[in-house]
Amino acid sequence: MGIPELLDEHFPTHGNWQGLSLGNVAVVWLCHILSQADHCLNHVQGWAEKHLDSIEMSLDEDLRALDMSDDRLEITLRYLSKDSDWNSFEQAMNQRHLQVYDLNRDRVRLDSTSVSGYWDETPAGIFQRGYSKDHRPDLPQFKVMLATLDPLGLPIASEVVPGNRADDPLYEPAVHRVRQALDQRGLLYVGDCKMSSLRTRAVMQSGGDYYLCPLSKTQVSAQQLQAYLLPVQEGKVTLEAISYDYANGTTAVIAQGFEHVHNCEFLLDGQPVTWEERRLVVYSMAHAQAEKKALQGRIEKTQTALQSLNQPRRGRKPIQDLENFRQSAETILAQNRTQSLFHLSYQEQVEKQTQRKYGNRPARVIKKRRFQVDYALDQTELEQQMQLLGWRVYATNHPTPKLSLADAVVAYRHEYVIERGFSRLKGQPLSLRPMFLQREDHIKGLVRLLTIGLRVLTLVEFQVRRSLSLETQKLSGLYAGNPKRATARPTAERLLSSFKDITLVLIDTGDETFADLTALNPLQQQILQLLDFPVEIYTCLGPQSHDPP
Repeated sequence: MGIPELLDEHFPTHGNWQGLSLGNVAVVWLCHILSQADHCLNHVQGWAEKHLDSIEMSLDEDLRALDMSDDRLEITLRYLSKDSDWNSFEQAMNQRHLQVYDLNRDRVRLDSTSVSGYWDETPAGIFQRGYSKDHRPDLPQFKVMLATLDPLGLPIASEVVPGNRADDPLYEPAVHRVRQALDQRGLLYVGDCKMSSLRTRAVMQSGGDYYLCPLSKTQVSAQQLQAYLLPVQEGKVTLEAISYDYANGTTAVIAQGFEHVHNCEFLLDGQPVTWEERRLVVYSMAHAQAEKKALQGRIEKTQTALQSLNQPRRGRKPIQDLENFRQSAETILAQNRTQSLFHLSYQEQVEKQTQRKYGNRPARVIKKRRFQVDYALDQTELEQQMQLLGWRVYATNHPTPKLSLADAVVAYRHEYVIERGFSRLKGQPLSLRPMFLQREDHIKGLVRLLTIGLRVLTLVEFQVRRSLSLETQKLSGLYAGNPKRATARPTAERLLSSFKDITLVLIDTGDETFADLTALNPLQQQILQLLDFPVEIYTCLGPQSHDPP
């Protein structure tokens, strides 16, 4: 991948920098992160001391343990946080990888994620409160915007932004970064409904690029969707079946749909942009079943809560005001999003209770007001909503001959590719969470370092899968407890874990130092062959005699 050379070229260090170069420091640190699933700075030096001989012989360069001290790693992160240097490095890295691995440049995916942590909010910084995808709205967070290249999910552009930024405005800068990184137009950008703002679509259209994204309910209301579906209900439109090829070799019909042409117009930076947009109206069987189940669950929760509101319970003070009672009932509908499905009516009952004489207090009659809500399910509205379940409208400006309706649906269903990258970035082995750093420049530098690690995992996986495909082979021995299980799509994590039992033992006799290296098993040798790596990257470490240190 040429990472050390590119880092040293695009991140010039201070003249007082001594020892291992910044590029090699970053590479050794990445080895620690990928093998230990730990980005803590103070754990790296001790790990490097235990693997000093292996690292030195692999780098063919002298290494001091202090080269991997937490102070040196902090300095490395500060260099990586420089935007101008990172942009030039990222562009050079993209061009190198695209040429070396002969990757197709026709489809890019865009998405963002949030990372929360125990920081103090910074009014002008990246630590802000916002919608948390980690389900921790009580903690400040920052966001990571990522662009990946299909089909392997290779990161080609990343950006760290404040946690209170909305997702919609992040897509336009991401498109410009991809154009700068790849220096190419005519790409198909795939994203979720947050990418579907009219301005973002106009930016792609005016720049000669294509987009594919679902439209939100704001852009296509329920009434407009009903208008799209009216020809289907009248039998004037024939639905096209959409099949999907699963990894296990089976094929099944997953959806059906049709197309509608829509004229778009937007005033972009004072210049009008007009184009014809293909709107793909798609019915997903699985999505429809899930939505029907969810709707039925919301209805049942609403009915149960309204019944509970009518029944007085011990320890709960009854509501004595009709307006408060009405607000409680309407809150139940709002929480379950069933306002349009239920009709409510209210009844008031007055109960008289005799309070007997007690001491000097005379007997008296007390009037207590009780309220009851009667509810009725609107069957007509329910049927109308049921007819819309499972339907979704996608928008694209890509010409039909190159992206059919079925191709577009399948392309969007592969959105898991970028989500898998986020899972690797935030979970093991890159382990961005939990975040222990506090300084913003350190965090920005670490995120960028981990995106390089994500490239390593992606390219390792891509190279092995491509080699297996060319040789029509499968790899067995990766699954614990089932050594005969074979796969043509191994993950990078399983490939790397198969090398964890290799041990290098150095024996110092005083005059000579002898090395004993665990012999590579057939699986390890096969993986190296699939990666086009020489076996000597391990065998050069031993067994042979070495000069005493």
